[in-house]
Amino acid sequence: MSWGTELWDQFDNLEKHTQWGIDILEKYIKFVKERTEIELSYAKQLRNLSKKYQPKKNSKEEEEYRYTACKAFLSTLNEMNDYAGQHEVISENMTSQITVELARYVQELKQERKSHFHDGRKAQQHIETCWKQLESSKRRFERDCKEADRAQQYFEKMDADINVTKADVEKARQQAQMRHQMAEDSKADYSSILQKFNHEQHEYYHTHIPNIFQKIQEMEERRIVRIGESVKTYAELDRQVIPIIGKCLDGIVKAAESIDPKNDSQLAIEAYKSGFEPPGDIEFEDYTQPMKRTVSDNSLSNSRGESKSELKFGGKSKGKLWPFIKKNKGATPEDFSNLPPEQRRKKLQQKVDELNKEIQKEMDQRDAITKMKDVYLKNPQMGDPASLDHKLAEVSQNIEKLRLEAQKFEAWLAEVEGRLPARSEQARRQSGMYDVQNPPAVNSCAQDRESSPDGSYTEEQSQESEVKVLATDFDDEFDDEESLPAIGTCKALYTFEGQNEGTISVVEGETVYVIEEDKGDGWTRIRRNEDEEGYVPTSYVEVYLDKNAKGAKTYI
Repeated sequence: MSWGTELWDQFDNLEKHTQWGIDILEKYIKFVKERTEIELSYAKQLRNLSKKYQPKKNSKEEEEYRYTACKAFLSTLNEMNDYAGQHEVISENMTSQITVELARYVQELKQERKSHFHDGRKAQQHIETCWKQLESSKRRFERDCKEADRAQQYFEKMDADINVTKADVEKARQQAQMRHQMAEDSKADYSSILQKFNHEQHEYYHTHIPNIFQKIQEMEERRIVRIGESVKTYAELDRQVIPIIGKCLDGIVKAAESIDPKNDSQLAIEAYKSGFEPPGDIEFEDYTQPMKRTVSDNSLSNSRGESKSELKFGGKSKGKLWPFIKKNKGATPEDFSNLPPEQRRKKLQQKVDELNKEIQKEMDQRDAITKMKDVYLKNPQMGDPASLDHKLAEVSQNIEKLRLEAQKFEAWLAEVEGRLPARSEQARRQSGMYDVQNPPAVNSCAQDRESSPDGSYTEEQSQESEVKVLATDFDDEFDDEESLPAIGTCKALYTFEGQNEGTISVVEGETVYVIEEDKGDGWTRIRRNEDEEGYVPTSYVEVYLDKNAKGAKTYI
């Protein structure tokens, strides 16, 4: 099967067919190129999608990704980002190994095709030239034969005519002989050219054209093979990334399997736990008996105090017992005293960790400056050691400030954790004994409130209605009752701006009366005068209890 023998007379059709083959190749290149653009666009969209749902740094959303379900979602986003990368790999490999290579091959193919058909046209022109020469010699031979016949007839006519001179007859004879000779020469020339043409024609149809067409056939078959290889490469390049894409999908499955509902539940407990104990049972109040107003001499939890604190929870002074009833709209206190104990402990621990990191960073900077100063001392040409003294002093001053700040927060943290340096062990024992004897009404109050996302408290609607009923029934009866007696004094260690309902402001160094001791919630109730009383953070004051005061606790 050879185009040279089977298609020897189809030069023009072969030219069209090979051009069509190149057009097919270019169409395939265009197809692959558009596929690479789709892959890039798809990868870009996947990356943008993954980026869109990534948690924002230093935001509340980032904190949510501590939960295993959120971590699984984050892993999915990361895996999809890698998944997008594999589509970029497909695009890059198809571009380099198919479109670029085939584009170069098409140029070479066009050049080779042009060369082969140029040789074919050249061979055609040569055989056409030989054919024209043959026709020309044939016509010349035919013409010379006719001229010789006419010259012979003229000689015979002159020779038969008696009126013609002998000289004219001889001239006619010579003319006829010359024409015969020319005819013979034309015959020989025609015969020679004919043999040459037949040889050239044989070479053309049996050697030149078959060789040229064979090369064109080989060229076309190479093109077909090349398309086949490219199609196979097209599939293989896609197949190569399947294992990595599989790993991405395996990563998503693994992330899904890593979801731990129990762990997430525990994290929710750590995030929202207030640290308060649930309220105890409410005692039955028998209003058929006259109310006892006698103050107990050995305990602050006397019947008058109990009745007053419980009833005033529903009366006008309910805010004084729990300063977290309303959401704090002002600035957050530095010691996070507006938060429940557990949340406050977490915030203080976080602040201590941040300060320790800053201290370590400043210490590393100080070490670096010290080393640089030593280098300058040993090699004065590198710099002036004295130029670093100011920076070194500044860094040392920053370290000292950070340490003082850290100590302050550590003291608050120790207080929350029960390791109170400002409060004696005896006072803690007393506080603990008091809590056992009479669970503070403030805890009961706080437990009936829901924690909002930022840790502050809001009252439930049902309790609000209950409080209003209590206020209506008992406010008038107890509003005129005498205020709590002072059980000691306290000195303000720091200035406190009482912005919440139920709190009172104090200035550093100020001495005021204590009317209700800290019941474990971190707040002490004080009075400045008859009209000014409220709660201040226990960590802000130093308490001096009066042992002889009514309601003061008995020391063990």
